[in-house]
Amino acid sequence: MAQLNPYLYFNGTCQKAMKFYHACLGGDLELMTFAQAQGEVCPDAVKDNIMHASLKSGSLTMMASDSPDDPADIGDNVQLCINCSSLDEIETLFAALGKNGEISYPLHDTFWGARFGMLTDQFGIHWMFNFEKSKN
Repeated sequence: MAQLNPYLYFNGTCQKAMKFYHACLGGDLELMTFAQAQGEVCPDAVKDNIMHASLKSGSLTMMASDSPDDPADIGDNVQLCINCSSLDEIETLFAALGKNGEISYPLHDTFWGARFGMLTDQFGIHWMFNFEKSKN
């Protein structure tokens, strides 16, 4: 089956954001700047911006870049849902990704038998967290 991988666009903060997500989620992070990809023809203004980033942690793959042309409307076009495997994991990830962010829906028990919450992180990305207790 095909895997859905979210792709995020940033306005010059891709490297900082992806390093933050790496610190929260673990896994392997790869970063390629525009200068690395384009060499000497790369304009100085974007040489340190990220052309492509990939974070792989378990079955999660997140990709991102700094928007090369039009400014990205951060947070309004993507919402990421993490389906957690334990109560400890959902509590830990919610706290880590919520650092310096804004909680829009605190973690709570739902009518569908899950622990669920929503937040916007410090980079404007919207996150949903779900742990289906009845399945575990």
